[in-house]
Amino acid sequence: MPLSAPEVVVVGCGLSKFAPERADGTPIDWIVEAALAALGEAGVEPGVIQHSVVAYESEIIARQLTMGQVVQDALGLCPRPSVRVEAGGGTGGAGLRTAFAYLRGGLCESLLVVGADAVGRQVPSTTVRQVYAMSGDVDFEMAAGGFFSAYYALMMREHMRRYGTTEAQMARVSVKNHRNALSNPMAAMPLALTVDEVLGSPLVAAPYKRLDCAVLADGAAALLLATPRWAREHARGWRGRPRVDFTGSGCGTDRMRLGDRPQPYPGLAHFRAKREAARMAYAMAGVREPRRELDVAEVADPYTGVELQSYEDLGFCAYGESGPLTERGVFDLGGELPTNTSGGLIGQGAPPGAMGLAQAVEIVRQLRGECPRERQVPNARRGLADIHGGTASLCVVSIFERRN
Repeated sequence: MPLSAPEVVVVGCGLSKFAPERADGTPIDWIVEAALAALGEAGVEPGVIQHSVVAYESEIIARQLTMGQVVQDALGLCPRPSVRVEAGGGTGGAGLRTAFAYLRGGLCESLLVVGADAVGRQVPSTTVRQVYAMSGDVDFEMAAGGFFSAYYALMMREHMRRYGTTEAQMARVSVKNHRNALSNPMAAMPLALTVDEVLGSPLVAAPYKRLDCAVLADGAAALLLATPRWAREHARGWRGRPRVDFTGSGCGTDRMRLGDRPQPYPGLAHFRAKREAARMAYAMAGVREPRRELDVAEVADPYTGVELQSYEDLGFCAYGESGPLTERGVFDLGGELPTNTSGGLIGQGAPPGAMGLAQAVEIVRQLRGECPRERQVPNARRGLADIHGGTASLCVVSIFERRN
């Protein structure tokens, strides 16, 4: 981005509850709910918003083609422009990056980015499995009967082989994230668990058990982003809150099939795309020592081991150190770098179009000091949101900073 590119501020944010099953509407209804919450917080009328980004993974599970146009209509944003974004599990993060680029590039001065999906129980599990299978390489992986739980399990087994990472260390991630969700009224799976209960849950794909896995959920999230000039002119609610800027964005990709990824390094144990996305975001935001300079993080955790791997590829620690540091509580509330304070995908829930946006909502509220006392990180000034699709075949990393 050029040095003269406009700054981007978060004007408002909103969530619609994540739940294993929401029988109270459709993804469009939940988007409207989250968007109105964001606009209400910002003190902004829909008619002054200049652009929108609508993020959802699949028309099949959304049960609506061209959902972006329907959302424009439902929110009263016509005839302003809109664009739809899709990137598998990274859809919400890709929507956030698209919004950042539009604002920094001068295409608009205000942009509402919304995301949702319906992957809970109101959609048949066979349909969800088919859509997720099509998120891989349809010509090879789907025909061979592969599925993402198995791919992630293979990656984690390699991590365990290389570094001695244990199932108990992974289980601590599940305990932490479910516990953090207890103070999040929007979370789908708040639970008080023990390591033994996680280890004793039914096997899914070794080493992963059921309680090592994120919960499929319905839900939506929204953020209103703008230039500071536009926010000062139009956003009554923003002027009374601490200013949070969107200061860095990075994106990386990797080969779809695990067997095609570079060997022996990074191989199966690491996410090359995540390292690239983090490098770009850190350079833009001026972050040199992530674990020391970040105060809070939301990290992709479709499985507990993925969170451990992500710590390493995001530069929070050296390769192989994530398990021991988790045992020491480094990433717990009260630790050196509290991570997934919302509950993450494991505790809060995992609707693909909303996940990356919900992470950003949590980071913004942490930086403003607006989270419930039980999970508020004291004096948080800078935070990171990390989300990816596939087996991290596309990753997006976003950095936010409190300015005043």
